[in-house]
Amino acid sequence: MSLFKRLFTAIRSGSVSPDEWEQLRGTLISSDLGANLVDEVIEQAKSMKADDAVLSITKLVSSWLSDKSRALKKEHDRLTTILIVGVNGTGKTTSTAKIATKLINDGNKVLLAAADTFRAAATEQLQTWAERIKTPVVTGEANSDPASVVFNAVTKAKAEDFQYLIIDTAGRLHNKQDLMDELGKVVRVTNKHSQVDEVLLVIDATTGQNGINQAKVFIDAVGVTGFIITKLDGSAKGGVALAIEKQTGLPIKFVGTGEGVLDLSPFDSTAYIQGLFN
Repeated sequence: MSLFKRLFTAIRSGSVSPDEWEQLRGTLISSDLGANLVDEVIEQAKSMKADDAVLSITKLVSSWLSDKSRALKKEHDRLTTILIVGVNGTGKTTSTAKIATKLINDGNKVLLAAADTFRAAATEQLQTWAERIKTPVVTGEANSDPASVVFNAVTKAKAEDFQYLIIDTAGRLHNKQDLMDELGKVVRVTNKHSQVDEVLLVIDATTGQNGINQAKVFIDAVGVTGFIITKLDGSAKGGVALAIEKQTGLPIKFVGTGEGVLDLSPFDSTAYIQGLFN
């Protein structure tokens, strides 16, 4: 990724022309950091001596990462419920299966709920994943009320002593408000019969600043607790992870690194920062 390597090389050269500053600014903006954060970095770089600037920028950028826990919550005395939210096409359903696999491999009993009843392909996809990872899934009729699927899933999970319930939700209805209202209903129904412990928003890293806009909408609607970032691996636009945490204060908990069921890794903030600078 080495997002800041070119900037640090230029600073250490001892002489950066106005045109070079503009080129550096353009490079950083194209990495999806966002213009405001880029300008903050550039101003810092211009105002200090080379070694001081490199150290200062490193500290500044590191401070933008969330200080909240990146660990997935687990309630030891009751069912732990996780909602997976996000727009269609981000890898939401696949991420649901990946988290389930991780939890199952850690020795947990996991139930899935296919609450995206408005898209038959989503239910079929989750059923396929459930068969593959050998865990049950609760489904509903096409276009049925997602909240009814959630109610049935919570009832089953509590009756059969599941440790985790992971709910795959809808990512698209007729308009944004319909989607947010539907997700809000799912959260209310879940909380009435159990409790929502995590709301993980799946964001495609290649969508850049649009991903940050998505985050703000979902945070306002359903109280997101953390992020799963897909397609971050090898992306020149890796700055979006930094920008999302800076602008929301919420942690990235997992990174999707491929299409396989095991291709999900905890977000390592230290390695990420090193990757931006080295």
